[in-house]
Amino acid sequence: MSGFFSVAYYTGTIIFGFSALFLLPMMIALYYVDLNSLFDFSISMSLTMMLGIGMIMYGHKRLDTKESLSWRHGLMVASFTWILLTLLSAIPYRLSGYSLSYLDAMFDVMSGFTTTGLFLIQDLDHIPQALNFWRHLLTFVGGQGMIVLAISFFVKEMGSAYKFYVGEGKDISLVPNVRGTAQWIWKISFVYMFIGTLLLWVQGLRIGLNPINAFFHGLYIFQAAWSTGGFAPNYQNILFYHDFGYELVGLVFFIIGSFNFGLHYALIQGKKQEFRHNIEIVSFFVSSFLLSALAVVYLKNAGIYQDAVSMFRRVVYNVLSAHTTTGFGTVYAQQFVQDWGALGITIMVVAMLIGGSACSTAGGIKGLRVGIIIKGIFADINRLIKGDKTMRVVKYHHIKEHVLDDASFRSATSIAVLYLITFTIGLILTSFAGYALSDAAFEVASVAGNVGLSIGITSALMPDYLKLTYIVIMYLGRLEFISVFVLIGMFVKGVYKWLRRY
Repeated sequence: MSGFFSVAYYTGTIIFGFSALFLLPMMIALYYVDLNSLFDFSISMSLTMMLGIGMIMYGHKRLDTKESLSWRHGLMVASFTWILLTLLSAIPYRLSGYSLSYLDAMFDVMSGFTTTGLFLIQDLDHIPQALNFWRHLLTFVGGQGMIVLAISFFVKEMGSAYKFYVGEGKDISLVPNVRGTAQWIWKISFVYMFIGTLLLWVQGLRIGLNPINAFFHGLYIFQAAWSTGGFAPNYQNILFYHDFGYELVGLVFFIIGSFNFGLHYALIQGKKQEFRHNIEIVSFFVSSFLLSALAVVYLKNAGIYQDAVSMFRRVVYNVLSAHTTTGFGTVYAQQFVQDWGALGITIMVVAMLIGGSACSTAGGIKGLRVGIIIKGIFADINRLIKGDKTMRVVKYHHIKEHVLDDASFRSATSIAVLYLITFTIGLILTSFAGYALSDAAFEVASVAGNVGLSIGITSALMPDYLKLTYIVIMYLGRLEFISVFVLIGMFVKGVYKWLRRY
């Protein structure tokens, strides 16, 4: 039981620290003299703080600080924290009246935290600035990770921090200790945020936005791009700006945002060769080129787009947005159905399922795993052709040289299979609601890959069971299954023991 008290204590500590984030939209509400939003976020902050304090007090009663937290309990902290913070962060959505139900509010929060970018919020073009700020803040925090945030700023003493960190789908070590790694992740993100917001602010001024609006639009689009989140402050998404420059700046940041934080750190350390040899980068550029080229040739021959600019803005941009799991769309949902056809939709589905890099803000199966699986398959083919005696040790480069052994191949394959199983289940449930198979495949690939592009299925009018299904799929995809499975397993085990006792 001491492990469960530890889970309560550390989860409460993270939740209590997270409550400080509510101060930021409250400041925005004060600036705009928006008393309704100020009241909504004040209530949300109070409830979050009270729950955090209650869990800390409950867990501290029997917390053994000398006992190291087990891996299963460390993973539980990560997965349980995400559930509770989703419930709490949805409160201002529902209080605002712009979400039709609490389930819709939870959908939008989970979409933000997982950097998916799909939304059910109503009248997006006219929601309060404080709520819009909150949407994008959750995306930015979720991209880096709530556990990463807690380790960096809120929790000073956390002996089992690495176990929480891994539970959030990250395992990269930039420096020897996990706290230093978490802080480096935020340093990298903040530097890019300053540069990206500045560039987008200038672009906003150029297209006619007033300075304040240009700043907020620049901040929001950067946060969505860097976190590969796909949210935008207006319903038309990136199309709202009707500007190639704005799209291009976003493109640059969502591509580099999809790269591994370890790669960013290696480049900061002057290891430029890492960019050429890293298996993820090679995998990303090869798959991006092949998928983009196939889409361009297909849509050109179909007579949909003819000139080079249209091809880049309407085809290559969307393929890259899907591949990096960003979700900025430069065509409307129905254009995918009417113009892109079955092959075009298939290309987008493949891009969304592959996703970006491991230990980045991106979702999907990840380029690292795809590269390992392909390399492993070719190694097996060579082994069959040449025989075991003539085979050399197969290696791959990812920050450093790794031996491609059975364990790494099996791990990559297992996660890929879990993604495909999740995709299949979502596809069946979406089709069961009456949607066409190709439309369902597009939408579920977007949900499972944490992308955010939509073919028109995701809306407040879709069945509640489908909303809940998508919430679970987003959650599983972002945390990459294992920590969620541990939480479910321990819950079932606890219920079983309780039933046997009584």
